[in-house]
Amino acid sequence: MDVYLETERLTLRRFAETDVDLLTALDSDPEVMRFLTGQPTPRKEIENVVLPEILKVYDDHPELGTFAAEQKVDGAFIGWFGMQPTSEVTTVGVGYRLNRTAWGKGYATEGTRALIDKAFAELGMERVVADTMAVNHRSRAVMRRSGLRFARLYHEDFDDPLPGTEFGEVEYAVDRRTWEAGRRA
Repeated sequence: MDVYLETERLTLRRFAETDVDLLTALDSDPEVMRFLTGQPTPRKEIENVVLPEILKVYDDHPELGTFAAEQKVDGAFIGWFGMQPTSEVTTVGVGYRLNRTAWGKGYATEGTRALIDKAFAELGMERVVADTMAVNHRSRAVMRRSGLRFARLYHEDFDDPLPGTEFGEVEYAVDRRTWEAGRRA
């Protein structure tokens, strides 16, 4: 197992070509996909597009990517966390997607905090960002609990907008100085 990082309760590891079933099961839950695409991701798309793109990021950006999240206690797959490159070399984007059975247990906050800490402490980043639909109140709460702060509201045009798109997208962020001040407090 190629471990990326560990938290108190989670192990984050690189995905492998053999993880198609895990990703397919995760993306097949309409509630998990509600604020993303609004529908399940077809297995063929995961096999031919999603997983190859995940694996390509490891090659292009060895310290970044999307990582399978497993519970330490039993090794159960609960979803993924990601730390992605952005157009700014010293800024990364963080995100997560968890199985519904993992919701409400603090995993999203725990994993996101660990990614933020790694971005600043190990990778030398200057800024960490995350975004979601403005109406996705659960994810917004995770962002706040993780130390990210509201940065902006923006609107995008979508060919097939999801319900709530009219309220916009939100970006949350934290910079190195703010993160460091929080660690000293």
